[in-house]
Amino acid sequence: MRCVLVTGKGGAGTTTVAAASAVLAAQRGHRTLLLSVDPAAGLAGVLDHPLGPDPTELEPGLVAQQVDLRRVVAARWPAVRAVLADAWPAIDVDPVELEELAFLPGAIETLMLLELRDRLTGGEHDIVIVDGGPVAGLLRLLAFPETLSWYCRRLLPPDGAFARWLRPGFGWAAALGGRWGSLAAPAYDTVSRVHRAAVDLRAILTDHASTSVRLVLTPESGSLSAARGSLTALALHGYTLDSVVVNRILSPVGGDAWRAGWAAAHRETLADIRDAFSPTPVLPVGYRPGEPIGMEELAAFGAAAYGELDPAGVLGSALGGSVGGQPRVERTEEGFALSFGLPFVDGSSVDLARLGDDLVVTVGAFRRAVALPAALRRCEVSTARLRGDQLIISFVPDPDQWVRA
Repeated sequence: MRCVLVTGKGGAGTTTVAAASAVLAAQRGHRTLLLSVDPAAGLAGVLDHPLGPDPTELEPGLVAQQVDLRRVVAARWPAVRAVLADAWPAIDVDPVELEELAFLPGAIETLMLLELRDRLTGGEHDIVIVDGGPVAGLLRLLAFPETLSWYCRRLLPPDGAFARWLRPGFGWAAALGGRWGSLAAPAYDTVSRVHRAAVDLRAILTDHASTSVRLVLTPESGSLSAARGSLTALALHGYTLDSVVVNRILSPVGGDAWRAGWAAAHRETLADIRDAFSPTPVLPVGYRPGEPIGMEELAAFGAAAYGELDPAGVLGSALGGSVGGQPRVERTEEGFALSFGLPFVDGSSVDLARLGDDLVVTVGAFRRAVALPAALRRCEVSTARLRGDQLIISFVPDPDQWVRA
């Protein structure tokens, strides 16, 4: 099973690229699901076919679906309500209604990710192509599994300082008993399952062989600057870019001076994009004479974009050799070095902080809490430096936490 996450600057044609990729993948023999998690719900218009919350077959081998959050909440609510049903009378709290559930912090992201996980693990398709919409929204969604896992680790042993509140039969849950003690078992079970789901989903999404990101932009200098920032944020969270699609490139053929001027500017920007993202493949797509709507037009758009490349495959290597998932840990003479790809960054924009067993890395407006391996938890950070596209953090053993012979 492969997953391709298509995202980009708003208005660059993300939905069109996602739909064209799915149509071409299906025509080349892959069982394809085209899934939109973009609340703008523009996929139906691009396909020129009505879509609903259930998978809709568009042609042999191609199924499309628009995720409906209200439908997802309604489908999963009975299971949540059943877990809490016995606890409500005991603690004298009115049952939470379906409409109130969506207002809980993180509820929307959790439900969206559970829906995505079910599609990725269902085994019904060879490739799931996700129309992720603008990159800012998709980044919030992609970062949420690790954020959710971080909070769950604070509640569960062995790291959880608050596990004593939840673990049934122990600590406060046993001491309080009665009204509040009855919440311990369902709460502990729910947190455990949510943590496991977050860990499993992140493992799928950051496996380069399983999941990659395709970035869509237009050939303007502003778009290139925004794309650099997007790739930095994706790399920070462990996600891998396999290609860049440059959409709406003007050709000078048969045009006047105005058109020739824009075509020349597009050629220069395209060259800058290739230089910036090398060795990641850059796929240029010319400005079409009409809007690519409907299956036939989308197939032509996809063929122009991919040529002989397989839209369901991993199209190229990541910038700086960075592959998603956990950072790399290596032994050094002084201790250990932890490194991961962080392109388009200078040292002045990177901030590091140690928070218990986590290393918090901040780059501009983006932040990630990296869970440290066991060996590094007994070390102190000595130095941090950027070497090309790699952030390298050196650790030295803490003598108070290492057993010496």
